[in-house]
Amino acid sequence: MDRFKTLILGSLVAGSLVMSAVPARAEGWHGRWRDIRHDRRDLRIDHRDIHNDRTDFHKDYGALRQDRLTLRNDLKNGASADQIANDRQAIRNQLAGIRGDRTDLFKNRRDFVWDHRDLRQDLR
Repeated sequence: MDRFKTLILGSLVAGSLVMSAVPARAEGWHGRWRDIRHDRRDLRIDHRDIHNDRTDFHKDYGALRQDRLTLRNDLKNGASADQIANDRQAIRNQLAGIRGDRTDLFKNRRDFVWDHRDLRQDLR
């Protein structure tokens, strides 16, 4: 009788362990595909952010060229000291904007690399 009780109790314990693992495994597959979908969405967002940052770079460099041309023309034509100071301040502002865009681009590229790594891990 002792062996019979041990067999019954052992099978109950083993059955409860198996039953508790089944929902976790079923949710794991669903969660895996959900993670892949989210990683792909993050990659698309990061790619769009990188594209927008590069567009901002082109615009800022164009504005910087225009501000330098304006300063050069004002210096050549003998503009007032206030106008020259304003032109130089505009150049400094453009350079600060370029530095900010460069920082954003670096961050977005880093996020893209991390999200790409996460996607590769989820696909394994």
